[in-house]
Amino acid sequence: MTIELKTQGAAESEINRPEINHIVSQLRALRVASLEHRQRLNKPPKLPSRKVLASIIERLSTALFPNRLGTPSISDEGIDYYVGHTLDVALRDLIDQIHHELFFVSGQEIAGASIREHAASIASTFAQQLPKIRSLLENDIRAAYEGDPAARSIDDVLVCYPGITAIIHHRIAHELNLLGVPLIARMMSEIAHSLTGIEIHPGAQIGDRFFIDHGTGVVIGETTIIGSNVRLYQAVTLGAKRFPVDEQGILVKGNLRHPIVEDDVVIYASATILGRITIGHGSTVGGNVWLTHSIPPGSHVTQAQIRTDVIAAGTGT
Repeated sequence: MTIELKTQGAAESEINRPEINHIVSQLRALRVASLEHRQRLNKPPKLPSRKVLASIIERLSTALFPNRLGTPSISDEGIDYYVGHTLDVALRDLIDQIHHELFFVSGQEIAGASIREHAASIASTFAQQLPKIRSLLENDIRAAYEGDPAARSIDDVLVCYPGITAIIHHRIAHELNLLGVPLIARMMSEIAHSLTGIEIHPGAQIGDRFFIDHGTGVVIGETTIIGSNVRLYQAVTLGAKRFPVDEQGILVKGNLRHPIVEDDVVIYASATILGRITIGHGSTVGGNVWLTHSIPPGSHVTQAQIRTDVIAAGTGT
């Protein structure tokens, strides 16, 4: 197939100079080769849409907190109708996106409409978790307000704090991940990553009253387990120490490689905690600490002080 590019004026020679048609042909050949490698010789199924998922999260957030994230004109009499309508639109769109993921994974329609029915079942089960998600988020927001002297009100925390935006996305994405649509869950978490600079894998298990202060640069890995009443500051990493490979040299997926952080732990800015280690309850990890071993409950870990040896002139060795 040949694609002719037509332009006007002096720009025509500049656009044609790199031989765009030849580049297009090369890209097509690479796409075909990739599809053959993945045994998808026909037209590949559609992936979930990042743009639609962002809209779904916005609607779900509005349904969870209509008085603060909804439209200002909502009346007390109409708020339930507004929440119901918003949820209806969000869940219908979510069924479509789940259908795309299930179809993409299977590569084919299963028993006619059954894949659509399965998508609807997942969305329905997820919807039933929304009151639990709202309750968890209420505690997260309160923990942020109580833990930050700069917070003027609960409302400020909800509408201003990037850590709250990130945890709203995570609470939603985590439930969807548990229900078997990990691609949608991961896309939702990456939307939050783009908005806030905070990366939380949807597989991470996070207890209630969770607070990320400031937040930029925080990374929480897939198999991380975080207890209740935990506070993190910016640039904290809860990551993997090493990445084991199998006999063919391929990375082993799904192994438990991230930390366990027990209840009532505070981890200060730029601390790096790696591997399947346990941070005991009630512990404090100071800023810039690099930690690769477990610590018992009630520990206080700080960066080692730098020794300075002063050597008098003429007496050094």
